Amino acid sequence: MKLISWNVNGLRAIVKKGFLDIFTELDADFFCLQETKLQEGQIDLDIPGYYSFWDYAEKKGYSGTAIFTKHEPLSAAYGIGVPEHDTEGRVVTLEYDNYYVVTCYTPNSQSELKRLDYRMHWENDFLDYLKKLDNQKPVILCGDLNVAHKDIDLKNPQRNRGNAGFSDEERAQFTTLLESGFIDTYRYFYPEKEGSYTWWNYRFNARKNNAGWRIDYFCVSKRLASQLEDAKIHDAVMGSDHCPVELTLNI
Repeated sequence: MKLISWNVNGLRAIVKKGFLDIFTELDADFFCLQETKLQEGQIDLDIPGYYSFWDYAEKKGYSGTAIFTKHEPLSAAYGIGVPEHDTEGRVVTLEYDNYYVVTCYTPNSQSELKRLDYRMHWENDFLDYLKKLDNQKPVILCGDLNVAHKDIDLKNPQRNRGNAGFSDEERAQFTTLLESGFIDTYRYFYPEKEGSYTWWNYRFNARKNNAGWRIDYFCVSKRLASQLEDAKIHDAVMGSDHCPVELTLNI
């Protein structure tokens, strides 16, 4: 089974840049999106052979997540069941017989960490949500989690230490996620691989110089480890400031 996750940074814009060709070429069982930045009815994207599930933010042109899948789920849920978090369109969960698929767009702590307190509140509540799911069935989590976990996960760790996405608090929360029974699948396969990034600033020729961050992930319940087959970063795919990431597993 093949899954793709991609922060498209505006779905309507990226559709004009060849999104459907990329979607067809990657041919995933699950294609998960973050930052769709649209409201219901603002795009007509009915892709043959796929069911689609959307979580829209109340604020126009902001956030938003979606999953396209070839496999009809037992159920679909939106948000994490905490009203203060569930107005920003950040989570879609699909339930199947033997697993859950969750896509997430984690809140950004913003410049000078002005939203860090909220981010930490979100992290605690989201982890509680994942644990409840994991108590029932294994979880496949993907999305833009807005954190580079280790120094190896960004080009300039010393320069960015303490900035949004590389604060001690955010990194510690990701460590807590892994210690709670989850695997960072890319590092499972490539623990020492450098230069593996999924997001690049639009400025400073960052993508050309591969001065990026790895902030897009597939994390799975540890009991799926034996079923993991590979993880990939499609850094040649353009159209967004993020690139797609991929997970294949036998499930």
